[in-house]
Amino acid sequence: MRAEALDPVLLRTFVAVADLGSFTAAAAAEGYTQSAVSRQIAALEDVCGVELFARGARGVRPTPAAEHLLPHARGLLDRLADTARALEGLRRLDTGTLRVGAFPTANAALVPRALALFRTRHPGVRPVLREGTTERLLPMLEAGDLDIALVSTHKVPSIDADGLVPLLDDALLVALPAGHRLAARERVPLADLADEPWIVADDPNAIAALRARCEAAGFDPRTPLRVAEWISKLGLVAEGFGVTLVPALAAAAMARDGVVLRAVTSGRPRRTVYAAVGRHARRSPPATAFLAMLREAAAGLGERGDDLHL
Repeated sequence: MRAEALDPVLLRTFVAVADLGSFTAAAAAEGYTQSAVSRQIAALEDVCGVELFARGARGVRPTPAAEHLLPHARGLLDRLADTARALEGLRRLDTGTLRVGAFPTANAALVPRALALFRTRHPGVRPVLREGTTERLLPMLEAGDLDIALVSTHKVPSIDADGLVPLLDDALLVALPAGHRLAARERVPLADLADEPWIVADDPNAIAALRARCEAAGFDPRTPLRVAEWISKLGLVAEGFGVTLVPALAAAAMARDGVVLRAVTSGRPRRTVYAAVGRHARRSPPATAFLAMLREAAAGLGERGDDLHL
């Protein structure tokens, strides 16, 4: 006999009859007519191929086959009830898991703020966070390993536009040594930094992005110092070894002695930061709720910076 032949409705009626000792009492308890209960028990007996109740003038009595089936029926109905409660918990965000991926500078302020909102409102849902480049995150999203990934127009996303939700636009800052000749200015033309050594990640995409921006300002940047980590880049800037471009999205987290951050005037380069929602997660209650909180956090941050190495 196939397991799916065991209709939970029939099993529930079977348990009610066994507990109450009559079709009439079971019908009243379950909201059926007596004839409907009789038909359901007969249908279950046909499926099982055995008689489940001995009918008598004073009611019904479970047969040995029914006594054998009864604990299994109770267990199955209990598991179904547990499953229904678990699904309701997921729907109400009382439990579950939220899987988020983000590029590094989004994890400096935007993602922590959104996760803090999410934790306050839905403490029963466990967040899982993965950091990586846009190129690494998108395949994870499409494979179903992430529910939401924060990506940007710095790298063209290979995901259909229906899954992209714009969060904020981000402008570019330049990090200068505190004693730099241009440190007192509020805004710095990129062309005025043509003779400076530039600090950039030793990555073809990061170098190409820096070169494209500098060439638009009329010069080809010198990049003798190539490091990826922001703490290393800013350490070199603080000691006067060069300048680097910094995302305003993470500017507050990058504040340190010996470094000043100034807006770039020429071209005001920007990127758009998106939340990419996985196809499998577009009806997910945790993903839907977290997307709303990403929007809320992004609105609080306003326009932020750009990043050369996502």
